[in-house]
This record gives sequence, structure tokens and C-alpha cells, in this order.
Amino acid sequence: MDSFFYILIFIIGTLFGSFFTLAVYRIPRNQDIIYTHSYCPNCNHKLGFLELIPIISYIGLKGKCAHCGQKIRLRYLVLEVLSGLAFLLLAISINLNPYNLELSKIINFSFYSLYFVTLFIIAGIDKEKNIISKSVLLFGIITSVAFMIYVCISQKIVIYTYIILMCIIALLLAIDSLMLKKKLSQNYTLSTMILSMIMITFSRRRSFLLYNLFDINSNRN
Repeated sequence: MDSFFYILIFIIGTLFGSFFTLAVYRIPRNQDIIYTHSYCPNCNHKLGFLELIPIISYIGLKGKCAHCGQKIRLRYLVLEVLSGLAFLLLAISINLNPYNLELSKIINFSFYSLYFVTLFIIAGIDKEKNIISKSVLLFGIITSVAFMIYVCISQKIVIYTYIILMCIIALLLAIDSLMLKKKLSQNYTLSTMILSMIMITFSRRRSFLLYNLFDINSNRN
């Protein structure tokens, strides 16, 4: 049962990885990433169901488009595998298993999944175009703010560190907006600083760990 559950988590991660590769290609080109069907960028061939299966399709097609024979970049396979592993390790790290499907753990897993979406897509676009996508960064900000609010509500306390982080993010966004109006171009340094604040928000797990430990000990008593 455990093995099946974690295999399912890995598969879900690879599906996200497939989406990441699509988003990395389309977002800088201002293309739709939700409704437009996946296609080969070389011949515009719409991919069939079997061609959309992560990892297996790449191996089965020997890294080439089934229609035009154009070589598919290895990064597609690598990103799908890494995404699957990231989701798997996340589930293991928070002890998410079929016998312990607590609502709090599911919510945490969901938030960190969205965090991975932000990191993977931003990293992919940055590697390809040397820019940090504003739309993806905004998605990360919204996710991190929602996460901060959830932490405060779920623990029924005000966590001042998160309030400080929100203020810093708001200040950086204000400065970035002013500079964008003046220069009409993206400030890479400010975008990197905002991304760093998002990473700090999700890497700060001490409060969650202490809360879970206290909850476990309370149940034992």
C-alpha cells in the first residue's frame, strides 16, 4: 500500500514536471499554458495521449517527435524525473502516507507543491532567457502570502517573522514597480530578492516542526 501511494505521488510529480517544461517554453513567448493543446514546437504536431505520458513517452519515442523526427531536448526528461523525485521527497519529509492523511499535512503538501511550481518554472525560464518571469513571481508571492496566513490561522498565533516577510515583499514590490515605470524594463536584482523572500517563507519549517511535535506529544499524553 505504501509503495503504491508513493509511486502515485511520484507520477503526480512527473505530470507537474511535464507542465513545467510546457510553461518554460510558452510563458516567455506569451502563449497560453492552460487551454492550448501540447504540440511539437518544430512541426506544430498536436501530441496524442501516449505522447503526453511523462518519462515513458520520451523513452518510447527515443527522444524524438513521432511526427517530424525532431530531437526532443533531454531537459524535458530530466525535469520530469526531478519533479517526480521532489514531490516524493516532500511527501516522505512530512510523513504523508495512506495511513496518515491528516488535513494539515495535505494542505502543507499542496502549498509546497505550488512552491515547487514557482521555483521550477522560474529556474527554467531564467536558464533559457536570463529573466525572472513577473507573472510566475506574482504567483509565488500570492502562494507565499496565502501560506503565511494559513500558518498564522492554523497555529492560532501571530507569527511576527511572517509579518516582517510580508512587509519586505510589499516594499520590494513597490520599489520594483517604481523602477519599472521609470526604466520600462525588469530589474533582475529586485526580482531575485523577492524570490529569495518567497524561498525564506517556505524554508522556515521550524514553527511547523515544533507545532507537529507538540501535537504528537499532547496526543500521547
